[in-house]
Amino acid sequence: MYSKSEASNLKKEFWTTFGMYMKPVKNAEQLTINWVNYKTGIRHIYFRMDATKREATIAIEIKHPDAAGRVSAYERLESLKSYLEQFLEESWIWQPEFYDEDGSSASRIFTQLEGVSVFNKEHWPVIISFLKERIIQLDLFWNDVKTQFEL
Repeated sequence: MYSKSEASNLKKEFWTTFGMYMKPVKNAEQLTINWVNYKTGIRHIYFRMDATKREATIAIEIKHPDAAGRVSAYERLESLKSYLEQFLEESWIWQPEFYDEDGSSASRIFTQLEGVSVFNKEHWPVIISFLKERIIQLDLFWNDVKTQFEL
């Protein structure tokens, strides 16, 4: 068992390692970006990655403060579902509504890798590979469809 401080430091070390591993990887426009803190360029739409003691998750989250705006963005993504799945080469879980850690209503599309722990360094290569493949594919997809979400 880790103390809060040890757990925080280990997670920080993981994300630093992931960031260093991804640093030489260019985005779809051949630019250097911060993959850990991926910027979609569209307000209220985020690409989130997380690694916990039980799983690794990657998601598209829509956190529009207005429910109608959130639903609209989710429906636009839903209309692109088959196109997204072509990039990802897999199906993800679609949640039109969930409540985040702050209790805020949001929508998300996500996938998880279960049975891995960020606290086990032997799992890091598997987690990194899982996240890397998917964030790169999300970036390629987003490069094609982003303009459909601009106001």
